[in-house]
Amino acid sequence: MDFDHPPDDPVAQILAWLEEAKSSGLNDANAMTLATADARGRPSARTVLLKGLDQRGAVFYTNRLSRKGRELAANPRAMLLFHWDHSNRQIRIEGAVSEMSAAESDAYFATRDRASQIGAWASRQSEPLRSRAELMVEAAKYAARFGLGKVPRPPHWGGYRVALEHVEFWQGRTHRLHDRVVYSMGDQGAWTVQRLFP
Repeated sequence: MDFDHPPDDPVAQILAWLEEAKSSGLNDANAMTLATADARGRPSARTVLLKGLDQRGAVFYTNRLSRKGRELAANPRAMLLFHWDHSNRQIRIEGAVSEMSAAESDAYFATRDRASQIGAWASRQSEPLRSRAELMVEAAKYAARFGLGKVPRPPHWGGYRVALEHVEFWQGRTHRLHDRVVYSMGDQGAWTVQRLFP
């Protein structure tokens, strides 16, 4: 990336860095930290996987009854952070969060392997669990329930899209003289681009 002459739109650059991370052989190159906050502003963060990205935003899927789901219901804004240590790069994305449609969530759920589909039913994510045995019993219960038939998407499981309101690229350099550039989406739907001190 030419930080002195950055592209007008950040999406292609995000996709390029993601592709470089994937082609390097990095495991889960699409892993990103998702930071949320509850209604009182108390933050939390965890790692999720990016499952889609375009001009509308960055997409991930999860249990909507989980802690992150509850926090997004109360405070629908989030920040995402990609960090690739091998290339000394990171990308931060900040924006409003919206739920994906049922049709979009159904379509993605259908691509998951059967065991993961069963797992989505079995896990009451973020709730107390007495032992691993309890989780395995739940998984076996849902495997028996659906037998060899199609596993439908649980009603509490679906996708979220984080709007690309602010996108920051960071490239580590020697002597901590790093490169940073931030894109901000204006009210008129146009990007402004600003280089930042590291």
